[in-house]
Amino acid sequence: MSAAGGPTGRASHPGTPGAEQIRRAPKVLLHDHLDGGLRPGTIVGLARDNGYEGLPETDPDKLGVWFREAADSGSLERYLETFAHTCAVMQTRDALFRVAAECAEDLAEDGVVYAEIRYAPEQHLEAGLTLEEVVEAVNDGFREGERRARENGHRIRVGALLTAMRHAARALEIAELANRYRDAGVVGFDIAGAEAGFPPTRHLDAFEYLKRENNHFTIHAGEAFGLPSIWQALQWCGADRLGHGVRIIDDIEVADDGTVQLGRLASYVRDKRVPLELCPSSNLQTGAAASYEDHPIGLLRKLHFRATVNTDNRLMSGTSMSREFEHLVDTFGYTLDDMQWFTVNAMKSAFIPFDERLAMINDVIKPGYAELKSEWLFRQTASTSASSAS
Repeated sequence: MSAAGGPTGRASHPGTPGAEQIRRAPKVLLHDHLDGGLRPGTIVGLARDNGYEGLPETDPDKLGVWFREAADSGSLERYLETFAHTCAVMQTRDALFRVAAECAEDLAEDGVVYAEIRYAPEQHLEAGLTLEEVVEAVNDGFREGERRARENGHRIRVGALLTAMRHAARALEIAELANRYRDAGVVGFDIAGAEAGFPPTRHLDAFEYLKRENNHFTIHAGEAFGLPSIWQALQWCGADRLGHGVRIIDDIEVADDGTVQLGRLASYVRDKRVPLELCPSSNLQTGAAASYEDHPIGLLRKLHFRATVNTDNRLMSGTSMSREFEHLVDTFGYTLDDMQWFTVNAMKSAFIPFDERLAMINDVIKPGYAELKSEWLFRQTASTSASSAS
């Protein structure tokens, strides 16, 4: 039996959604990198405007293909190299503002109603911006993107997660920055970068500071590295969520007869309802899973872990939230009920106040899925009636 565990068997209750229904469904995104989601045309334009000559392609279509192929290597380290180009064109206020605004627009067009977008301010200082100027440019861009989305008939709310790089020594500084802007568009903190050799425990001072300030943080853990990374993120650092966390599957045994045995860490993660920021397409690129069929999300959903669906880097993976769900629907036979389950999980796990999360669930997410389910049932009834009449 594969780790994925096979389809859920609920394909007719209330119905397997098609591509258009998936796009229209309200979706929640918790794990998406700002510098991993640029439009290829924007990269080309910003490179031209700012005199950056390092792009491997200057045709937007060819550049998009290059990013996907370069990232599709099976190596997290090679995957991360692609970010040198996107970060290179995100060094001015205008560039950061534009990228953030387009990010919000693109997500809203894809049916995302709430998103937490992460980026590392320390990677955008080469042209003389201060950390504060970087944060304010991105926040302003998100607000502009939200405004443009409203004009186009879409609703989205975007919060920022400030990321510190695991290999650097600025985590406490970035954590303090996140705390200063926590009521001005920043909803939490993260650390990212290569896991091997850079454990989260190197940044304990930042996590202890955030806990003293009653602030939220997630940690990239359990992606390229295994269970020790997850254990440290939770037990030493106190992470609220696990960025990826896909390797928790290593602590779950599935016998030939289908019997499932959880190890103590996996049991802890499930019992504590620790949110897993799973990114299926990205995990395939970095070698964390061999295929969608073998991706642990199938089994984790069956076992009722707090699993969520995310994009990670839309440019590098050539993906969107709709495409991620399309892959899962095709692979596991997921229904609108399953999509709603993942979406409510994500909204419950967001880093905004409880009453605001609850309002999003009750006023936006559940009504949106109820409408889609009603449409599906209406079509089924009409189809049955037509068949009977003939």
